[in-house]
Amino acid sequence: MMYPFMTLNDDTEITHSEMKPDGRVKVYIKTPDLKDGFYNAVCWLPEYQWESVRGYSEQEMLYFKKLLRNNAHLILEFAQEGEI
Repeated sequence: MMYPFMTLNDDTEITHSEMKPDGRVKVYIKTPDLKDGFYNAVCWLPEYQWESVRGYSEQEMLYFKKLLRNNAHLILEFAQEGEI
């Protein structure tokens, strides 16, 4: 199950999973796009392992990487509880 974490002004949604038995948390980022449907990316915490990045520019990814680094402690805490 994925839990909502944050919605940005451009309707980008950031959600996270519960903490897995191995201590990892999946963070999913998706942004609606009229032409392509959705842009999306997945990041696994606490390793910051990115995968399935589609549609985002390098500059957008730098923004998301910084955003997650600044909020990872909250996401990990919420993931242990199962939700906000």
